[in-house]
Amino acid sequence: MNGRSRRPLGVRYRYFFVSAAFIIIGIIIATNLELNPKAAADLSVGNVPVVQGDDGQYYSPFVNTVDHVQGAVVNISATSTRSHTAYDDIFWRFFQVPREPQMSSGSGFFFREDGYILTNNHVIANTDQVVVRTSTGYTYEAQVIGSDPQTDLAVLKVEPEEQITFIPFGNSDEIRVGDWAIAIGNPFPQVGLDRTVTVGVISAKGRSNLRFGNDTPRYQDYIQTDASINPGNSGGPLINLKGEAIGVNAAISSPSGGSVGIGFAIPINIARAIVPDLISTGKVTRGWLGVWLSEVTQARAKSNSLPAVKGAYIDSVFAGSPADQAGIESGDILTRFNNQEILDLAQFSVLIATAAKGRATDIELVRRGKPMKVQATIIDREEYLASHSEGTTLPDQPATWLGMELLTYTENIARQIGSDYFPGVYINRVSRGSAAYRADIMPGSIITQVNNSEVKNLDDLQSAVNSMRDMKKAIPILLVDPRGSIEYKAIRP
Repeated sequence: MNGRSRRPLGVRYRYFFVSAAFIIIGIIIATNLELNPKAAADLSVGNVPVVQGDDGQYYSPFVNTVDHVQGAVVNISATSTRSHTAYDDIFWRFFQVPREPQMSSGSGFFFREDGYILTNNHVIANTDQVVVRTSTGYTYEAQVIGSDPQTDLAVLKVEPEEQITFIPFGNSDEIRVGDWAIAIGNPFPQVGLDRTVTVGVISAKGRSNLRFGNDTPRYQDYIQTDASINPGNSGGPLINLKGEAIGVNAAISSPSGGSVGIGFAIPINIARAIVPDLISTGKVTRGWLGVWLSEVTQARAKSNSLPAVKGAYIDSVFAGSPADQAGIESGDILTRFNNQEILDLAQFSVLIATAAKGRATDIELVRRGKPMKVQATIIDREEYLASHSEGTTLPDQPATWLGMELLTYTENIARQIGSDYFPGVYINRVSRGSAAYRADIMPGSIITQVNNSEVKNLDDLQSAVNSMRDMKKAIPILLVDPRGSIEYKAIRP
């Protein structure tokens, strides 16, 4: 023996296998060998996931989606020579001056292969001619099939001479905050800005009570996204990674007029509900339940053992209405409608307005802390108003009081604004800085009481005002705001 101890045979093999394992791992790291062929789908560049194509290259997951759908997005050019004020109309007629055409540009997208296009109402409102330019450069004069200012949606129709790419409707109820969202617009192809694509996430759902000036729609349940929506992109689609439309881009919130990452899209399920009406009749029939609503307060939620401050509180029920026939009572809190959770009044108003008419709908509610289920058949609001109309007409001149321009509220006004009719005084305008403005009274509200006196028309209001000539304290007013909530306000003369 040479004096050195020898390792047992098993130990030597163990060292051999350990060394071989480290050598293999080193080769894998050095050559970036993929053991899992699907691993590419899990890679990312920064925070953006990437996928591997058939050519072995890595791509953004948005590329294939955009390739499939961007051809469906069109530019819409609207031309109008209509006057916007009575003064302008008199000026043009008296002096025989030709009206200067007013141009506007927006986006839209084909949602059917036979030439139907979805866009915003504000893109084509009050226009004389609408021209559509497709991704192939074809231009068509479009027919306005129907429009709905209350949801800010419109349907156009062209007779295509080419193969049409269209975007199918997805399900906006299934989207979640944090999901990817792709906004595509076709704002100004005439200057080379043809089909711009921006990417972001769903920032929030159920945004409501937003103000967009004269274009503010009544029914709001907006999707908020940080995908940039720039001027001219209104009417374009907001799509998911499947290439389905989940919304119609409509507006932004911005102090500068440009995108700051706060954009709003109309949920596609609202479009899904009203597009058949727009195509068949050119207008929308609204659903009607027959209730007065107010917000669920924390106190109401606690007293009814609700887990959260959500739902719609029933102030009162119209006699003979669908709600009355279903057994809904004053004081009930509605929690689910047609298997969908009721979050607040704005969202519930959209659910009712777009619900299928003449069909029994499941409603879940809580009455004095006890859960209940009822069924109500939603009816057509227009038919109800027509059957209960007394043929009243608008007054010749509006009245003014404390900064409010007022009209007797009539069935005609109710039909124009898409609301329920009841006796009262309609607030047409509120002057900025006035007493009514400082009391946070909104145009579109209806006054029903002044100083505890019932107000059914302008004559009643005038009588109430005459009785308060020496009154120096705040005047209590009961009104129904544009969302349908009953509110008390105090106006200091």
